[in-house]
Amino acid sequence: MAKYHIYGIGNALVDMEYEVEAGDLGILGIDKGVMTLVDEAQQASIMHHLRDRHHQRGSGGSAANSIIAFSQFGGKGFYSCKVADDELGHFYMQDLLDGGVDTNHHTLKDQGHTGRCVVLVTPDSDRTMCTFLGVSGNLSTNELIEDALRDSDWFYTEGYLVTSDTARQASIEAKRIADASGVKTAISLSDPNMVKFFKPGLLEMIGSGVDLLFANEFEAMGMAGSDDLHQAVDYLKTISRNFAITRGPEGALVWDGQTLIEINPVKVTAVDTVGAGDMFAGAFLFGLSQGWSHQRAGDLAAAASAKLVTSLGPRIPTAETQAILQRMS
Repeated sequence: MAKYHIYGIGNALVDMEYEVEAGDLGILGIDKGVMTLVDEAQQASIMHHLRDRHHQRGSGGSAANSIIAFSQFGGKGFYSCKVADDELGHFYMQDLLDGGVDTNHHTLKDQGHTGRCVVLVTPDSDRTMCTFLGVSGNLSTNELIEDALRDSDWFYTEGYLVTSDTARQASIEAKRIADASGVKTAISLSDPNMVKFFKPGLLEMIGSGVDLLFANEFEAMGMAGSDDLHQAVDYLKTISRNFAITRGPEGALVWDGQTLIEINPVKVTAVDTVGAGDMFAGAFLFGLSQGWSHQRAGDLAAAASAKLVTSLGPRIPTAETQAILQRMS
């Protein structure tokens, strides 16, 4: 039996979440509903605009959110990332450990700034992210813990790593190790902008194919170069043996290698969609790690992500994830 159910690699970003009006985005010149990379000065300008507004913070990054959710359901996870030797870096690593996730906290920490993501939530519950990667942009193979990777059932990576040459190469190398070690591989496409601007790099990360791919319908259609969801489904079959396409209030589509399964949505009133896809991936992977069918894992993922969007933030308390799990068992 492997020591870990899942080994993830991704950006280490301290999420700072604010409730804003749509007009704020116009004032700041930020595209709504996507992730935009900004430099330190741009992010400082955004935070100055928001200086009098309350915010909450937590350890984030797409893959980190999924691995933490996986751990909350009862799985054993490991997360490789890069933080600076600063207050936010120490906060981030401790938050992972407090969440039950092992990490490469003992590897060398650079001087500089730990990555930060300013999350702007508008009244329509949409989320717009402005990310300053800081030292996370220098994530490399130095942060890989190969023994932990080889001793895992699943390897999971995020599409956001495509924006950094060293991080992309670390993801590619980790997948190579996983493939050679019989570890199943999974990737999230992460964001429509990653597909729009970095598709060749994503295909490089996917390589000869992955065991499981997560995308929302816009990312899936972007990869296929089509506005037809059916064509997107056919395309994803060529690069992944299994996949899940999330569709927000329409539920999800799951391909188990033989059958396309419709996952019914759980009707809720959304307050904040930050982390919904990450929660879906973490819950779905947990279900598969327990030997569940794709249908059952998808139902768990839909229930968990629906619960997540009813409150602010990319995470829900462990007691709530356990309550969802009990209802699905």
